[in-house]
Amino acid sequence: MNEKNLNRRSFIRNTAMAGTGMMMMPSFLKAMEGFKDGERPNLLLIFADQFRKSSMSFLKEDPVYTPNIDKLAKDGVYFSNAVSNHPLCSPYRAMLMSGKYPLKNGVIANCHSGRTVHGNYLKKKDVCFSDVLATNGYSAGYVGKWHLDGPEPTKPGTPNIWDSFCPQDRRHGFDFWHAYGTHNRHLKPYYWSTNAKEDEKKVYNQWSPEHEADVINNYINNTNGSYRKDDEPFALFWGINPPHTPFSEVPEKYRKRYKGKSHEDLLKRPNVSFKENNDIKVGDHGVEKKIHQAPDYFACVDGVDEQIGRVIDTLKEKGLYDNTIIVFSADHGEMLGSQGLMHKNIWFREAYDIPFIVHWPKKIKPKQEDLLISVPDYMPTILSLMGLQNDIPTDLEGIDYSDVFFNKKVDRPDCQLYFGSEPSAPWTGKRGIRTDRYTFAVVKNEDASKTYYLYDDVDDYYQTKNIWGKNPKEDKKLKKKLWKLLKEMNDPWIERDV
Repeated sequence: MNEKNLNRRSFIRNTAMAGTGMMMMPSFLKAMEGFKDGERPNLLLIFADQFRKSSMSFLKEDPVYTPNIDKLAKDGVYFSNAVSNHPLCSPYRAMLMSGKYPLKNGVIANCHSGRTVHGNYLKKKDVCFSDVLATNGYSAGYVGKWHLDGPEPTKPGTPNIWDSFCPQDRRHGFDFWHAYGTHNRHLKPYYWSTNAKEDEKKVYNQWSPEHEADVINNYINNTNGSYRKDDEPFALFWGINPPHTPFSEVPEKYRKRYKGKSHEDLLKRPNVSFKENNDIKVGDHGVEKKIHQAPDYFACVDGVDEQIGRVIDTLKEKGLYDNTIIVFSADHGEMLGSQGLMHKNIWFREAYDIPFIVHWPKKIKPKQEDLLISVPDYMPTILSLMGLQNDIPTDLEGIDYSDVFFNKKVDRPDCQLYFGSEPSAPWTGKRGIRTDRYTFAVVKNEDASKTYYLYDDVDDYYQTKNIWGKNPKEDKKLKKKLWKLLKEMNDPWIERDV
């Protein structure tokens, strides 16, 4: 770790910070150092649920049309090796917000009432990404899917409750709120507004990304002066649910490009199988029941891109585009038949690889960056880019890599973590790493034995052959690297190793 990260200053703690219960002194005067009056950057951080990296059309992998995202990548910094360290909705969001990995922030799986008793939710005491921004004079807003609260616990054997209301004191500095916990009602979504009570959610008859783009455009324009403070820069987080399932809940206009085409016409990756893969004992299955929905998945992708384009147009019309940092990412990807699997929560690149683009025309030049960046790194890296490096919390596990934007030397990581467990038994489940060449994963089976998976991502891009055991020297090296990383994180998966 470089000196810059070792010497982070502690937060100054004097004035009350919304949502954390901590006392902090405003430090926005420090944050303005290096920026002239009115030049502090805005932030628009977009993350689309289940949007896989290959579904950006400039990569020429999936048959999608994403001109707006493509332009962000062309004119910004595209990180070609970004991954979702735990490819699930809630763990990604918790890593993004807290700058910590699942074992440290406690969000080890998706939040629902059956896991609340295990502390599987974003903690009120954590100083989060948005807390830092709010304390430093930013108007902070959240729009879309949140999925970080723990619904009231339910008894074992009873149905789990997934969605929950987020009270204002748990919103981590967001003073504008148009969000919900989690639901999959893409064509008839509901939201809680900033001052709404728990029983005051409102239903909208509009595709959720389109409705959210309307809200965000009003926020940017500050319609009627009721959305934000005009004299403050803004930081807006946008959690888009599509292309998350159900893929079929997508407006007909986006289906037109795929009319008359079946999943077999569209899915041309060499690792796609339309039959169940029984050799992989973990991950989401049901491929034979769901694979026909591939055209609708791609239609959702196209629609999400169009709505992002509408928001970008508003930034331009308002004169804010050049000095707004636009970040595009995703919770995780979508297998969509690759390896004979559907959905997420597995180490294969279709689920594990995610988009990560940082676009700021005023300050950073376009390039492709091959840094092995992880989700907890986003918070310190972006905060530092915004001039807030002195206010990055000292207890983060993520690293500030902002120097890469300016072609300065950084201590580059040699691997990225892959993680998967249940909060009731964090010593079980899956662990792994990705290096610049290999994907290595280990699964603990029910009898405590292990199954090993190793793929050469250079010679076998689509990960079609498990080569574990073919090169014992390399096997030992990767296993040693993974075990060392897990020990440094005090992972009980190692402590209970057999």
